[in-house]
Amino acid sequence: MGIFDKVQAFIDSASKDNTLDRLEQFAGRSTPVTLEEIELSLPFSQRVVRPLLVSLAEKFSSLSPEKSSAAAEKMMEQAGKPNGWGAKEFTGMRIGVAVVFACISGLIAVMKSPTYAPLAIGGGAVAGFFLPVLWIRSKIQARQGKVIKQLPDAMDLLTITVEAGMGFDGALQKVADKWDNEISRAFGRVVQEMRLGVVRRIALKNMSENVDVPDMTSLTAAIIQAEQLGVSIAKVLRVQSKQMRLKRSQRAEAEANKAPIKMLFPMVFLIFPALFIVLLSPALLIILETKGLSPLPKGE
Repeated sequence: MGIFDKVQAFIDSASKDNTLDRLEQFAGRSTPVTLEEIELSLPFSQRVVRPLLVSLAEKFSSLSPEKSSAAAEKMMEQAGKPNGWGAKEFTGMRIGVAVVFACISGLIAVMKSPTYAPLAIGGGAVAGFFLPVLWIRSKIQARQGKVIKQLPDAMDLLTITVEAGMGFDGALQKVADKWDNEISRAFGRVVQEMRLGVVRRIALKNMSENVDVPDMTSLTAAIIQAEQLGVSIAKVLRVQSKQMRLKRSQRAEAEANKAPIKMLFPMVFLIFPALFIVLLSPALLIILETKGLSPLPKGE
């Protein structure tokens, strides 16, 4: 046996030993996991809060029409499904918050004035039922603001990738892998839907409806129209990218023009009173002293 054969035999034996050692270590670590351990490994919101909200929504599902559940599902989609919740969890949260607010306001009314307890319970229930709607709308506005800020940069990367020769689907996946933000998750969802067999234009329309941003709507409409008419998608993306950068600069100028108006309130109610006190107090003291009404003690 030559030197080469001996070295090759040594390498093969060493690789086999390392493979066996790794398999033994993996087998030693892989202990059977029970359902209780899997459930306890979940966070509290998924393990306790979510089943409670779903049960509340199912109990009161007969009282809510189908339109309200569809609207709730659309709002949760536009908000990016915070905590992974859907329409049932949102409805259950509204009911739970209404019950809690009704109980708290009822207890306060009983302690203060029992005659107004029914009115306080009803008002607390109504306020608690509509408070989650305000919360989810703030989530929607925050997500839309992030998408508006992130879309021009994503469009630049999408345009460069398509112009470099990559397909549109691959460019979407590239953007989805590049960042971890709202726009990358939206593009990643389009890619997942297309992999599941959804037509590209339907997946893009779903993304546009879920985001509900005018810039995204115009982008998806331009891409769908280019696909139907056979126009180069790279040219369409280049035009859309330029328009979005222009819109971003215009939004920045608009926000800069709003700055003096936003500064008016603190200047009038906080800065000007302090200036008046500092500048006019000596003159006021002199006037009061000449009239003999000075609040300061006279020196000897």
